[in-house]
Amino acid sequence: MFLVTALLTSSLLLWPTSAQDQPNTAKTKSASCSNDDSRLKLPAGFCATVFADGIGHARHIAVASNGVVYVNTWSGEDYGPAKPPAGGFLVALQDKTGTGKADVIERFGETVQSGGAGGTGIGIYKGAIYAEINDRIVRYSLPSGGLVPQSPPETIVSGLPLGGAHPMHPFIISEEGSLYVDVGSATNSCQPQNRQPNIPGANPCTELETRGGIWRYDVNKTNQTFSPAGRFATGIRNGEGFAIDSSGRLFVTQHGRDQLYANWGGLYKPFEEATQPAEELMLLKSGGDYGWPERYYDAARQKLMLAPEYGGDGGKRVGVCAAKIAPVAAFPAHWGPNGMTRYDKKRFPARYREGVFIAFHGSWDRAPYPQGGYNVVFQPLAGVRASGGCEVFADGFAGAVKTPEGAEHRPSGLAVGPDGALYISDDIRGRIYRIVYQGGSSLDSRGTPCPSASAPPGEIVAYQAKPLEASNADPASVPVPAGSTREMVALGDRIFHGQVAAAACTGCHGAAGAGSPLGPNLTSGKWLWSDGSFAGILKVITEGVPQPKEYRSPMPPMGGTQLTSEQAGAVAAYVWSMSHRAPGNNP
Repeated sequence: MFLVTALLTSSLLLWPTSAQDQPNTAKTKSASCSNDDSRLKLPAGFCATVFADGIGHARHIAVASNGVVYVNTWSGEDYGPAKPPAGGFLVALQDKTGTGKADVIERFGETVQSGGAGGTGIGIYKGAIYAEINDRIVRYSLPSGGLVPQSPPETIVSGLPLGGAHPMHPFIISEEGSLYVDVGSATNSCQPQNRQPNIPGANPCTELETRGGIWRYDVNKTNQTFSPAGRFATGIRNGEGFAIDSSGRLFVTQHGRDQLYANWGGLYKPFEEATQPAEELMLLKSGGDYGWPERYYDAARQKLMLAPEYGGDGGKRVGVCAAKIAPVAAFPAHWGPNGMTRYDKKRFPARYREGVFIAFHGSWDRAPYPQGGYNVVFQPLAGVRASGGCEVFADGFAGAVKTPEGAEHRPSGLAVGPDGALYISDDIRGRIYRIVYQGGSSLDSRGTPCPSASAPPGEIVAYQAKPLEASNADPASVPVPAGSTREMVALGDRIFHGQVAAAACTGCHGAAGAGSPLGPNLTSGKWLWSDGSFAGILKVITEGVPQPKEYRSPMPPMGGTQLTSEQAGAVAAYVWSMSHRAPGNNP
């Protein structure tokens, strides 16, 4: 999200400090990065190695005091039909030779065969691994002489809600043994018809009884059961990244809501789909109400605003938001903060020991404007206040294309090792990065400043597709549905790619229409919601998909864009044309 604009502080539990934590200023950057194969963009003096690769969709990570890295991997509809690697969803990684790469990889925990689907949350506490699996958080005792547990797990809490928009359960364990678990919302904004235009939110939002907040349990007790009674804080749409500072204060990142313009086009401008609302970092308080779904954080005005589902007028009314707890920091819209850690070692330059690193998974709802995130950000702190603007610490994960369907890698989890290395997980191809500092003490190790909170979304992305005339050897052979024209197909192409009506089709279906984790492939000839005819496609576009069969998020009518009937027909003609072209000739 946008530039951090307010105070914050956070950290993970401190690792013991040893002699190997002391800064190493003897080596130069060139010597330290001779084996850097990560292709990441880092500040001066830092280098990275690919610690492991292809281990499954790696979500959150934790590092034991002996340097073994533990990863929770996930499967499910977010990652399409690809089969997870054989073995358990939990992975132990060890570098025994000191090369910066794992040479021992062992899997454990539940498998597909035992009914597992993996998870996000993972943590280490008093010689045990705690991990989310399906609707449970379980505990594995670590053996003294091995990497992976040999005994079955014990269930700490079960019955955590699944389904809906946010079925994952990230968590953190405090020093005294409190287990804080995120239970994200099932919907975007508590509408009875999720993500549909001009539908007021449920009032009261009964979803808050079991979703949209942080729950607390005792990590030392087994067989606890999820219930409304365990709620610690409410009104949090989706809290993915946790951190605890040295004073015991608890912080969480939040994914802000989506589709202000798509669902409430009469109140917002098209570009505000990409720029509103901000992502957030919040200081958690027992019994605190953070306001979802009634509020959102306006990135430009830097204050809470009343959501349109609850009487908001597009950025003027505050209403009940005056009584809600505001974030301590805000970031650019839709960047997706997934993981967070405070750097508590001494290998990095001193300035990095006073702040937090946040992994931004990357946006989809900024289309047709450039997507953002797909990076790791550092925010410097002075106590509980920001001591300056945030900076992009690590970038280049996505590669050439920063989109959900085009990104090569997407940051998800963060952890600090006992040797001071920073580990980052990628949940697309299962890569684990290891970042170290080997530069001299005189280097000015700083990342690129974060975008301003008032920055515009940028220019609409110009998709470099072949013109229709070049799609086939004979221009007349471009497929056109009966009753349409090639001019309609061409107009539909421009609308699909956001050049007309600021349509955001590419956000879910990809720039080439080949699909993404958010929406189906429109070029394959397989149809989920129609028979593939022009009339069927037009009906889907016009009416939307309130209850999709294979994707969690519904599609609003007209894709959430203010299309005329002629424009809708043009998009239908273009989609029909894409699905009927010869292989290799789709734009």
